Amino acid sequence: MEYHNPVLLDECIEGLNIKPTGIYVDVTFGGGGHSKLILKHLDGGKLYAFDQDDNAHKNTLEGDSFKLINANFRHLKNFLRMEGIRKIDGLLADLGVSSHQFDVAERGFSIRFDGELDMRMNTNSPLSARNVVNEYGQEELANVLFKYGELRNSRAIAREIISAREVEEIITTGQLIEVVVNMVPEKKKNQFLARIFQAIRIEVNDEIKALEEMLLDAVDMLNEGGRLVVLSYHSLEDRMVKNLLKKGKIEGDLEKDFFGNPIKDLKEITRKAIVATEQQITENTRARSARLRVAEKK
Repeated sequence: MEYHNPVLLDECIEGLNIKPTGIYVDVTFGGGGHSKLILKHLDGGKLYAFDQDDNAHKNTLEGDSFKLINANFRHLKNFLRMEGIRKIDGLLADLGVSSHQFDVAERGFSIRFDGELDMRMNTNSPLSARNVVNEYGQEELANVLFKYGELRNSRAIAREIISAREVEEIITTGQLIEVVVNMVPEKKKNQFLARIFQAIRIEVNDEIKALEEMLLDAVDMLNEGGRLVVLSYHSLEDRMVKNLLKKGKIEGDLEKDFFGNPIKDLKEITRKAIVATEQQITENTRARSARLRVAEKK
């Protein structure tokens, strides 16, 4: 089985506009698909990759021009400083869950399998999906579902989960699905379940805060003319990236100088997000929700 089939691979590499002697970062190494292609363009340059999932480290690549760092990308700046790197020429982030993580039932990421309620990208992390589902209070759980799953009936779902767990602990993905599945029409079932899983997964891995920290570090570290290439799969992530590119701030408030010119560090290379073609979606269904944005440091 292939570890991970990268989405919009050529478009990502093209977006980086690689200089052979440059310093590049792949903050979501996974199966190494992007990193392999970046390395082909380097001659005297160096690529640093990040991945907090121990499984991804089995895919590490050989050679002096590559180093894989076992860490969450939110610690980008600190770990690169340890390597003596203060400036970079490009950074690529392919956000979300890898195909491999989705396909391993016991990781608990997918609605397709019955596995343990885990969802940790870093398997050494103390907080798992089981903790969130069984230990969060009703208000806290409803907030997670509303904020990260954009579910309007988040309070009702939280109530249903609380009442079920009072009877017995919810320890598998199958049990969780059984608890909530009757709260939505059959034809919207998969989308509804996917949003519940997404919300819990984002909470478990603190994904939104981690993304914000990484993006701000990336902008700070980019050389003039350096590229930021980000591939996201849901509206929460894409909104953050879009705001940063268009308005210079993740919250989306555009600051202007005395003359009315926008104050921002990045220039958009793609005015609109690049999306997959029908052909690409046929070859890889994950591409359906992908949004690719590219910017350059001014």
